[in-house]
Amino acid sequence: MQLKFMKYRKLSYWVSGILVALSFLSLATRGLNYGIDFAGGISMEITPVSAEYTVDKMRGDLAEFSPELQSVGNNNAVLVRVGLPKGATDEQQNQRVREIKDILGDKVEYSQVQIVGPKIGGELVRGGILAILISFVLMSVYIWIRYKGGYAVGSFVSLILDFILMFGFFSVVGMEFNQTSIAVILMGIGYSINDKVVNYDRIEENIKKYHKMPMTDLIDLSVNEMLRRTVMTSTSTILAMVGLYIFGGGMLQDFAVAMTFAIVMGSLTSIYISNVVLYHFNLRDTDK
Repeated sequence: MQLKFMKYRKLSYWVSGILVALSFLSLATRGLNYGIDFAGGISMEITPVSAEYTVDKMRGDLAEFSPELQSVGNNNAVLVRVGLPKGATDEQQNQRVREIKDILGDKVEYSQVQIVGPKIGGELVRGGILAILISFVLMSVYIWIRYKGGYAVGSFVSLILDFILMFGFFSVVGMEFNQTSIAVILMGIGYSINDKVVNYDRIEENIKKYHKMPMTDLIDLSVNEMLRRTVMTSTSTILAMVGLYIFGGGMLQDFAVAMTFAIVMGSLTSIYISNVVLYHFNLRDTDK
């Protein structure tokens, strides 16, 4: 049985428009929940001296600082991340480190202590934005070289949508936005572009093969032919993310959730948005 994806092309426009509007609304009102990487803060890698001093007890002792704790490695090491007041001076930053050490006392050993000041955080933000912009430009150039006309426009529109929805996702769910988030966005967009390339290659092949088939039927045929590959690839990657979520710490869990969203989003925009935009270009006339 062949699924009729193009039957819902108008619905895909409405859903995409609503999601874009919600993304912009959330970004304008809630913004992004910047992590220590971007907002500044303290990062400590410590190891409890006694197994009785658990992560939960440590979290309770440091509750006044709203810490983020994550188990790392196989030696019971714990990564402690604590935010700093906006505009904190060097003295205030060092004072916060002393306060944390006074609370933890001799119950832990310190492997590493790092302070990310507001200035460094700002530089990291600019670096992250630059990385996203460069990747967007390079992907756009690749799309334009690889495809022409409707193919290029369809890929470009869905690429913009992918970026907007990824930022909207981080804003709506309030997930911490840090350097890992930048990696998720770039990996997710790359995954999505790969899906679109494979999909468009099959459409190009079928246009040459089925000269008289209506464009809606031809796109449906092409998507159905590639559907098994798309589902298998997405499912295998999502299963890996499930493993990360179950066995990884807090940061890996956030990565797994965001990456799963990126995979699902990329697959859907490849099937619907890029193909729906392509449908509006009269490729049949140009390929006769």
